[in-house]
Amino acid sequence: MHPDTTAPLTFGMLVFDEVEVLDLGGPFEVFSTAGRLARTPDSRPLLRVLTVAPAGRLVRARGGLHVLADHTLDEDPPFDVLVIPGGVTTAVEKDPRVIAWLTRRRQTSALTFSICTGAFLLAATGALAGRPATTHWEDQDELAERWPDIRLRTDVRWVDDGDLVTSAGISAGIDASLHLVGRLLGDELAHRTARQMEYTWIPGPGGSTRQ
Repeated sequence: MHPDTTAPLTFGMLVFDEVEVLDLGGPFEVFSTAGRLARTPDSRPLLRVLTVAPAGRLVRARGGLHVLADHTLDEDPPFDVLVIPGGVTTAVEKDPRVIAWLTRRRQTSALTFSICTGAFLLAATGALAGRPATTHWEDQDELAERWPDIRLRTDVRWVDDGDLVTSAGISAGIDASLHLVGRLLGDELAHRTARQMEYTWIPGPGGSTRQ
């Protein structure tokens, strides 16, 4: 992916009941902060995030946080990068509308990024067959059992495989998000973003996710 670095880059993030709060909020903060720090020639944020929910109602995230998405699946807004956070994905995996939407939008997006158990939703689309990927350490065995054709990585916090990026759990999604900012718009912006967030970021996928 080689975006026009003078045009806004839009991240479309799926939200659903029981989404993990930091899987949603961490990458959202990274991308929106980077957008505040980097502007287009006409002063628009260079990055922006929009959220998409299965239906037009409040989403109840884990712990009881309520989120009202910007759009619904039916509205199907345009964006460049598909972002799939994790959480308790059991119900949403069984929703054929969501899986069909993810399948189609993955194919039309320049890049797809899953955080934590968002990898289960991505796997359900068939996108991870034969590809390297990771997820939260607690869920790696289940991912490998259900989709044995995935080349599971248990030794890193995130995996960049070109058009697909997957991260391990929760805070690892912040690290992977900063990596994406650096990959798409330069390391200088990624480091400025981490500094603005007062986040200690060590670039690179790092060591084992096993506890």
